[in-house]
Amino acid sequence: MDPLKDTRWRQRFENFEKSYKLLEKYSEQELHSELEKAGIIQFFEMSFELAWKVMKDYLETEGFQVKSPRETIKQSYQIGLVEDGHVWIDALTNRNLTTHTYDEALAEKFVKNIKELYFPAFKSFYEKLLKEV
Repeated sequence: MDPLKDTRWRQRFENFEKSYKLLEKYSEQELHSELEKAGIIQFFEMSFELAWKVMKDYLETEGFQVKSPRETIKQSYQIGLVEDGHVWIDALTNRNLTTHTYDEALAEKFVKNIKELYFPAFKSFYEKLLKEV
């Protein structure tokens, strides 16, 4: 095992943990304003970006070579690093949508998905890696 790669995923995990904690704090609240909804979407985007990069670094530590977020998620699912690969792929698809469009109805649905689907997936991933840090 390369100690440098092992350190990299742990350092990136610390950054993921910070964004995850913000997402956790606000995903439990009732959101009313556009600003609040935009905020939780932004916390989701940050958390997702850091999560897949933590996965990539972790996989590289384990000897896997992955290039894209999709490939990283699939490999993470195959080794049991994440539990529901479909939720993560869905999160990736929706993450790509949020950067290109803003629509009130889409934002409303997305916030619901963040709270009900994506945050629980992040939580499971966070708790799994927390045991290894």
